[in-house]
Amino acid sequence: MLTEVQIKALQAPKKGEKIYPDKSLPGFGVRVTSTGVKSFILTHGRTRSRETIGRTGMVSLAEARAEAKRRLAEYTLGKQRPQTKSWRAAVDEYLEAVKAKNRESTFKSYDRHLRKHFRFGETRMEDVTPQTIQRALDKLNDRQAERHHAFTSLRAFIRWAHRRHYVDRNPMERMRAPRGSRARDRVLSNEELAKVWNACGEDTFAVIVKLLILTGQRVGEISKLRHDMVGERSLTLPAWLTKNGRAHTIPLPEAAAELLRGRQTAPDGRFFPAKGKSREPFSGWSKSKAALDKRSTVTDWTIHDLRRTFASGLASLGVALPVIEKLLNHISGSFGGIVGVYQRYDFMPEMRAAIEKWEAHVIKLASPEGVNPKGVMTLSNPGELHDAVIVEEAGQGAGRL
Repeated sequence: MLTEVQIKALQAPKKGEKIYPDKSLPGFGVRVTSTGVKSFILTHGRTRSRETIGRTGMVSLAEARAEAKRRLAEYTLGKQRPQTKSWRAAVDEYLEAVKAKNRESTFKSYDRHLRKHFRFGETRMEDVTPQTIQRALDKLNDRQAERHHAFTSLRAFIRWAHRRHYVDRNPMERMRAPRGSRARDRVLSNEELAKVWNACGEDTFAVIVKLLILTGQRVGEISKLRHDMVGERSLTLPAWLTKNGRAHTIPLPEAAAELLRGRQTAPDGRFFPAKGKSREPFSGWSKSKAALDKRSTVTDWTIHDLRRTFASGLASLGVALPVIEKLLNHISGSFGGIVGVYQRYDFMPEMRAAIEKWEAHVIKLASPEGVNPKGVMTLSNPGELHDAVIVEEAGQGAGRL
């Protein structure tokens, strides 16, 4: 029979959790997690359903034991149907369903938000109240975008649980979604773009940044590049990797090909594996970005801003909007609606001309000495770039990209 003194002395396991039963009442006991959290629990029924009564210190041993006896009596008499699904078990089940039907990035987003911000453990689904949820959301008030995404992930989970009859009433039914972050409009100027490019070294993060500048693709796509996605003069992103689920092929600039040429890959063909984890993509974003900001002296920009800079820069160079949208793999805008159904031209020649023009523009910005008096860009392998590219005279297009 457990005592208050014994409970205080219970040791936390190195991993997972450990149950200390109270011999005076079948199924009643104390659970201790590896982090040292101690809670009174009750295990009952043929399925050995487990529910949390309360944390030690907040609920006394006598109160917890009395509550356990009351619940057992009600279950035995059939006055109350026990809730067999805990919050943790429901989340595990839901995430398995998400993983089976959605992209990896979607699964990881839901997994992170639900497990990081809503840690209700073995609490019964029915015991999670609107107030409980609101308190968890309020902790994110200083992070507007994170709060919005966490709310969206939680709402999807709760609706799923409601449909599965794990809760009789949706505790979020009267909650309004918090406002998301404002759409960004940051575009790097010519000077800033040159500084960022020149501050990039030869490390993994720097190569990814340069590829993003040159191709305008999404960071989640470039960071997961494999050897088999790179052709002689093209780059093909498979459907499983792109945001819209459509395979995407674009011309590969010679400068981008040079960055990848001869680069050692992981066993599965990845160009940019995580340090010490060859099967995982690069993950050292925050520290690497902060270091690049310091070297370049360019601040207040995000990695995704490079994609906007790419699109705006092409427009400033006179590239037609449909060509820009093709390069970005957009399926709305110029290719939305009925146009998207019947338009099957791939725009490859136009995309190649546009991306080579952009490549020459970037190199010109970063290396002024690479422009000869006639305005022709000098490259290390000019033949690879379709007889090089005629660029603007110095001083033109010097505004923001």
